[in-house]
Amino acid sequence: MIDRHTTALIRPVITALARALVRRGVSADTLSFTGLALGWLAAAAIALQAMPLGAALILVSRLCDGLDGAVARLTTPTDRGGFLDISLDFLFYPAIPLAFAIADPPANALAGAALLAAFVGTGTSFLAFAAIAAKRGLTSAVYPDKSFYFLGGLTEATETLAFFVAMCLWPSHFALLAWIFAALCGVTIVTRLVWGWQAFGPDHHGPD
Repeated sequence: MIDRHTTALIRPVITALARALVRRGVSADTLSFTGLALGWLAAAAIALQAMPLGAALILVSRLCDGLDGAVARLTTPTDRGGFLDISLDFLFYPAIPLAFAIADPPANALAGAALLAAFVGTGTSFLAFAAIAAKRGLTSAVYPDKSFYFLGGLTEATETLAFFVAMCLWPSHFALLAWIFAALCGVTIVTRLVWGWQAFGPDHHGPD
């Protein structure tokens, strides 16, 4: 919901870092894979109940995720890079609730499973919309730099990152936070289904 605002806020810093990385020959694909590796290390740390380390690794992982697109725009964006970016993101996100479930199964497993199910719903609705939008040649005015139609929602990357960090800072409240975020994801799923139903009707051309 607030990704467009946070992106605009941090864009000068991300662009400066991206330029420095380009000068050193670091590719966007390298950053994408590094972000995933750090995200999985964060999940391993959380599973071992090293929560502060997990939070720090999550933040650095998502920094890499922001930098890969910036580096690509400064060099040569490719369809392969766009594919890797979104695919590796969806390999990272479910690792965190799974890690909390492993860290404390009696307390966290059910809430973690609910959040994983919610992630399936948000990911499916997001990618399904992007696929049909591409077929129709639609582009997003809100995220014109993305390599595919980037449909927003109540729960986007910023909100996910905030909840993940909060879960690491207050691990005893993981279940409550997971249920809350799963419910918010449910709102995102419903709104995306409604948008898709309306946008892909015979007389419509997509959301603004």
